[in-house]
Amino acid sequence: MTPANTQSTSPLLLQIRETIITCERCPRLRDYCRGIGETKRRAYLDQTYWSRPVPGFGDPRARILILGLAPGAHGANRTGRPFTGDGSGDFMYPVLHELGLASKPRAVTRDDGLKLRHAWIASVVRCAPPGDKPLPQEIRNCGTHLAHEIQALPRVRVVVCLGKIAFDGYMAFLLQTGVITRKSDYHFSHGAEYLLPNGLHLLATYHPSLRNTNTGRLDRVMFTRVFLRARELAGLSV
Repeated sequence: MTPANTQSTSPLLLQIRETIITCERCPRLRDYCRGIGETKRRAYLDQTYWSRPVPGFGDPRARILILGLAPGAHGANRTGRPFTGDGSGDFMYPVLHELGLASKPRAVTRDDGLKLRHAWIASVVRCAPPGDKPLPQEIRNCGTHLAHEIQALPRVRVVVCLGKIAFDGYMAFLLQTGVITRKSDYHFSHGAEYLLPNGLHLLATYHPSLRNTNTGRLDRVMFTRVFLRARELAGLSV
């Protein structure tokens, strides 16, 4: 299945995409996502929900990997593209657009023409979890998808983790691949920055969820600063 919003993507990334879309490793999550697609939210009754695992998307020559938690139940689980059609994306994409990392400030559907520049967006869990809380085993089940995408993005220099679950998921990947030997050297906080042993830079920010943005825990200035730093560390002129 070729993505409707495809950028010039390598055959390897397309193969990884197919593997993600057809994944059935987590019965609880698959049942939940399919159920949401059948009942729908009133505002989207006329739409066909994606209701499958959501692959990453973006620029295959990306220098910045943006790593989120999981698809939103009525966002990416509906639209089939990360942070598309929900409040988190409404907060994030204007910032990415302002900084030259996205071609448009709004993400509405997976075929709306939005493209990323120098960036790739993925998540540690590819199915919407109940209450935004995936089980530890579900995160582990998804780990191979993340590993394969990362290995297919050789130009990445900076990883930006959106929230603690994404941060912990990336830590698990680094441990499993031998990049780091212990997680205790790395602590999540907004604005945290680490130079990893493999030369990559790791940045962290609070997740742009409505819980954080509506309460002021995360505002646009805080979020923008993290991505300005990401651009700088990636060697991209501002």
